[in-house]
Amino acid sequence: MKTVLVTRPKDQAASFVQKLEEYGLISIVFPTIEIRPVTGWKVPDLSLFDGLFFTSFNSVTFFLEQLLRDSPEELKNLQQLKVWAVGKTTAQELALHGIKTEPIPKIADAVTLMEEIDSNTIAGHTFLFLRGSLSLGTIPEVIKKRGGRCIELTVYENLPPSLEESAKIKSLLEQGELSCLSFTSPSTAINFFEAMASTTIPSGVKIAAIGTTTAKALKTLGVRVDIIPESFDGPSFAKAIAKAMDN
Repeated sequence: MKTVLVTRPKDQAASFVQKLEEYGLISIVFPTIEIRPVTGWKVPDLSLFDGLFFTSFNSVTFFLEQLLRDSPEELKNLQQLKVWAVGKTTAQELALHGIKTEPIPKIADAVTLMEEIDSNTIAGHTFLFLRGSLSLGTIPEVIKKRGGRCIELTVYENLPPSLEESAKIKSLLEQGELSCLSFTSPSTAINFFEAMASTTIPSGVKIAAIGTTTAKALKTLGVRVDIIPESFDGPSFAKAIAKAMDN
């Protein structure tokens, strides 16, 4: 049996693991990031912004959780603003709160999202970017270049795995027990190789990235990428991995 290492957080891994199992693949879940809410921030006056950007399900979850608890009156302001979401899951979570989003980018990453927004929409306007602690900063950089203003608010942090768990996975990798390493974000990839203290991959182990942004992060680390799905979502990712495992 082929074994796939799943590096996403445990609470987000279940559906992906199930898809892999449907293709006859075994999964080992090794969360290379633990997601925790950041404390000490306040929900800003959203009427001061022309739009908001959410690049992950986590950013929606933690921002709205605090907004609904501490500043529920701001929900109406949020519902009236232009709101961008990188992927379908993020947009669906916003929709549950009556928040409409702009068209989802063809490719679910920040680079494509910004490319598909007209420059006139950005210039002279102020935006709020809800981010995690390991954000690559693509959105604020593009907004600044296009003459806009971006306020960044970190609402969650990404923590690395424990030394004990890292040692177990490193042993499995060295013993040839893993057929594929799968990564669903730049932070899962960066944290994994930091935990392994090496970017050396044993022969025969395939590397899978859910999208181009994650693939770019892996290549920056000097790690080859063998698998990228046509659509950047969990089911397509599982299908692409299964197909590669059959070859």
